[in-house]
Amino acid sequence: MSKVVQKLDDYRWLLPRDYKPGMRVPGIIYADEALMEAIMKDLSLEQVANGAFLPGIVKASFAMPDIHQGYGLPVGGVVATDITDGVVSPGAVGYDINCGVRLLRTELTKEQVRPRLKELVLALFHEIPTGVGSRGRIRLSRKEMEAPLLEGAAWAVKQGYGESADLACIESGGCLPDADPDAVSHKAFERGSSQLGTLGSGNHFLEVQTVAEIYDPQAAEVLGLFEGQVTVMIHTGSRGLGHQVCTDSLVEMERAVIKYGIELPDRQLACTPWKSREAKAYLGAMRAAANFAWNNRQCLAHWAKEVLLKVLSISPRTLGLSTVYDVAHNIVKVEEHEVEGRRLKLAVHRKGATRAFPPRHPELPAHYLAIGQPVLIPGDMGRASFVLVGTGAMEQTFGSTCHGAGRVMSRHAAIRVAKGRAIHRELEDQGIIVKASGRESLAEEMPEAYKDVTQVVRVVHRAGLSKMVARLCPMGVIKG
Repeated sequence: MSKVVQKLDDYRWLLPRDYKPGMRVPGIIYADEALMEAIMKDLSLEQVANGAFLPGIVKASFAMPDIHQGYGLPVGGVVATDITDGVVSPGAVGYDINCGVRLLRTELTKEQVRPRLKELVLALFHEIPTGVGSRGRIRLSRKEMEAPLLEGAAWAVKQGYGESADLACIESGGCLPDADPDAVSHKAFERGSSQLGTLGSGNHFLEVQTVAEIYDPQAAEVLGLFEGQVTVMIHTGSRGLGHQVCTDSLVEMERAVIKYGIELPDRQLACTPWKSREAKAYLGAMRAAANFAWNNRQCLAHWAKEVLLKVLSISPRTLGLSTVYDVAHNIVKVEEHEVEGRRLKLAVHRKGATRAFPPRHPELPAHYLAIGQPVLIPGDMGRASFVLVGTGAMEQTFGSTCHGAGRVMSRHAAIRVAKGRAIHRELEDQGIIVKASGRESLAEEMPEAYKDVTQVVRVVHRAGLSKMVARLCPMGVIKG
C-alpha cells in the first residue's frame, strides 16, 4: 500500500492536504484493503486530490468504495462547496445528469414469473427502446419539451404514465425547482427530443429481479419487500439532452476559470463562482436535465408495467406494482449541513454517488421517516443489487453513499477479455436471461468488468453510511 495514503480505520483512508500543494481540504476514501488496492491502479486518488482544490470546498474531498477514474472528479466522488464563496463544477457532476435508479416492487413471486421469464424479457426488449441513439415513442417539439423540463416527473403522470403516488417515492419529488429550459441549448433539445422513454446504452439497464435475502426485516416490511418477491430495477438518466448540457457548460466554464482567475490542477474541473452568471445558466440547464431524467424513468416504469400485465395475463391488482424509491446520481443540490458546528448552505456535488438521508429527515416521504431514505445500489448483471437505508452519512459525507459496484475494467479491456466468449450463454447457465442490442454491449458490461458489489456495499454498511436491507438477484436483463 502507498505510503501517501494513511489508514484511518478498517474502512476509511486519508489523503493528506500536503499530498499536493494547493489542496484546501484532505481527501477521505471509503474502502477496505482489497478495494483500496484496486483503487490505486488508476488515477482515482489523483482526482480526489484535484477535487480538494475547488474554491469554497469544505470538510474533505470524499470518495466512495465504488470509485474509479472519471472526467474531472472520479466516479464515486462527493464534494461540497459553500455557496457564499464557493463554486459549481460540471466535472464534479458528470455528463449523464441524474443518471439514477428506480426500484419497483410487485406482489409476484419468482415461481410465478420463472415459467414466462424468457417471453417477458423479449417483450421488454421489444417495447422499451434501448441502445445508443435509441428513439422513444414520445415525440415533442421544443416548446412541448419545456413542460417536462420544468415540471419533472409530474408531467409524465399528467400524461397517464404512472400514478401520482409515485411522486412521493422519488428523490425531491421528481422535480428540481428553478429549472431553466432557456438555458438548454438547441442541440441539447434536438438530442433529447426523441429520447424521452428510452433506456440508452452502456451500464443502463432494466432488470427483473428477485429478493434473495433480507437483512433488516423491519425496514424491509416498511419498504414492502419480502423474500422470493419479484422486483423491477431501472437504471438510466437524461440521455443525450443531459450529455449535451454538460458538454455545452464545460466550454463556458473553461472561459469562466480564466475570467475569475481560478487556478486548478485539472481543466476538467473547470468551475465558476456559485453566484456568477455562468453558474446560474449551468444550474438552470442541469436542473432541467435532471427533471428530464425523472420523466424518463417514470415513462419506462409505466411501460414495464404494461409489459408485465400483458405477458403474464394478470390484473393490475394481482401484479401490485408500485414504486419503492427513485434515487439520483450525477447531480448538484443545495442542502444544509453542519460543518465544524455551523449550519451552512452547501452545493453538494454527487458524481456517481447516492443521497442517503437518515431517519426523520424532513425531505423523506412520511412512510419512510422511521427507517431512513431508501438507497438503491445496482451491481453487475451476473451477481446482485442491494437495497439499503440511510443511517450516519449526514455526519460523515454530507448524507452520501456509494451508487453501484464500480468498474475495474475499461470498456475496451472488457471487450478484449470477452473475445471468443458468449456472455449471454454464460449468464443463461446461471438462470439469467439477457437481451441486448449487440454482443459488444454485453462484453462491455460483463460481470468481471465490475467490482463485487457485495464487497462495496459491506464497506458503506460497516462504515455507518447506510444500512443493508435486502439483496436482489437478477432473473432477466435488457441492455442497450
